[in-house]
Amino acid sequence: MNAEHTIRDKLYCAIDTPDAARAEALAASLGGAVGGIKLGLEFFAAHGPAGVRRVMDKAAGADLFLDLKFHDIPNTVAAAMHAAAPLAPRLIDVHASGGRAMMEAARDAAGEAADAAGCARPLVVGVTVLTSLDGADLAALGLNAEPEDQVVRLATLAAEAGLDGVVCSAREITALRNALGPDFTLVTPGIRPAGTETGDQKRVVTPGQAIHDGADFLVIGRPITGAPDPAAAARRIAAEAAETLG
Repeated sequence: MNAEHTIRDKLYCAIDTPDAARAEALAASLGGAVGGIKLGLEFFAAHGPAGVRRVMDKAAGADLFLDLKFHDIPNTVAAAMHAAAPLAPRLIDVHASGGRAMMEAARDAAGEAADAAGCARPLVVGVTVLTSLDGADLAALGLNAEPEDQVVRLATLAAEAGLDGVVCSAREITALRNALGPDFTLVTPGIRPAGTETGDQKRVVTPGQAIHDGADFLVIGRPITGAPDPAAAARRIAAEAAETLG
């Protein structure tokens, strides 16, 4: 497999819309151009599990990142995980700031629910610091830490809780690899090809840089979904990243 195809497998397109027809059309159009589809709260609140199944039926074998960011008491998160795991996501996330007990409950429930449903256990990853936040935002929340330090702190807690990895900005990849080694899964939103708008993201990195630094999965939304030809945009991103890597 060449570098471009390897990078495509790491690309997850964020389909953030409550419009079911648009989500299904995007998923269908991206067949073979991305490794996975990310569906999050905006879509799930409108269409629930049935909507997720319809989109993934159109996705031509792409994997699912179910981005629901569970954050509640351990029993509630465990129950939510039991309900969500039968959708067979490859990735599902919880907020690491929910604490160790909550993450352990999520991890255990994901395995139990997947076994009961006869599907593979999803990778459970902890959301560290949202890529829409910077140091000033953390200070306003009463956290006197730089984003990188807070990300490493929460990722270490997630690893201790037995999670498979974390969601983080690609800017924190090197620090996380140094702290947690090469096998901890790193999922990186806030990816923007050079020359594109950053939107509401503050800690952004290009696809090539993220891959170079060691990201396992890249989540990219508007640069793909807002393009006239989303599949062509995804392929172009993979090609440019491969070229950057040499």
